[in-house]
Amino acid sequence: MLMSIEPKKRDVALVVDDSPETLRLLTDALDGAGMTVMVALDGASAMRIVDQITPDIVLLDAVMPGMDGFETCRRLKRDTGLANVPVIFMTGLAETEHIVRGLEAGGVDYVTKPIVIEEMLARIRVHLGNARLTQSARAALDVSGRFLFAVNRQGHILWATPQAQKLLADHHGMQTDDFVLPPSLLQWLEQAKGKGSAKSQTASLPDNPQLRFYYMGETAPNEFLLRLSKEAGTALPPEFTSELGLTTREGEVLAWLSKGKTNRDIAQILGLSPRTVDKHLEQIYAKLGVENRTAAAAIATNATRRNS
Repeated sequence: MLMSIEPKKRDVALVVDDSPETLRLLTDALDGAGMTVMVALDGASAMRIVDQITPDIVLLDAVMPGMDGFETCRRLKRDTGLANVPVIFMTGLAETEHIVRGLEAGGVDYVTKPIVIEEMLARIRVHLGNARLTQSARAALDVSGRFLFAVNRQGHILWATPQAQKLLADHHGMQTDDFVLPPSLLQWLEQAKGKGSAKSQTASLPDNPQLRFYYMGETAPNEFLLRLSKEAGTALPPEFTSELGLTTREGEVLAWLSKGKTNRDIAQILGLSPRTVDKHLEQIYAKLGVENRTAAAAIATNATRRNS
């Protein structure tokens, strides 16, 4: 008995351009290459189309009346379902400024007009192949149970493994679609990107020091990979803190100190300045009657053991 073979799924391309001639040229070429083609004359029409169907690739004119291609791309990339769809800009403007604008908006490539069809088709094949590899890698991460997610420069989540989604929801009370890195973490991300040792740098939410963020690197233009980790509970027993006359904040500083964190680490975790941490430690040493961090850490560790 012969087995039926399902026909290969046709890739879907969305072409956005205000020139009917360009639309006709690309529609014929892409259809001939075995792709399904959708067309839009402006950015607003493109946004309406992607509300109904998710394309595999977008060819986007940079300069259009109304909403230009740069703004259209930015809006497309805000949608989690479209964040990983490759966008190729088409432009008659070869100036570096416009090329940079397109890449910063979320584009992966650009071609200059008049369009050379063979070149365009070659670029499409490359970016479709890269997108499929990326999807396969993320599917593998999902299965492996890694707590990973990616953000753009604005701190919006582009994708996240199910484990990372659950951890964010449990600890921050928000779905990943609604989560945006707060200003303190955006500042940390900017610093991490510019340092060679960035992969070892960590930070946390000011209001939730147990949830740690690790910078893993830049995985694509305007895509930065972060890893989540849930730290063990760090608060000293309230009774012990009050017995020693420590404030709640001093108890938190001492708890992190007992875990081997540096003053700078503690400042990042608790959302304080290093100078403020130094002041807290001065008060802690005085109240505990010790002279250094080693002695203070030993007292905190013993207190935690007695109350565990």
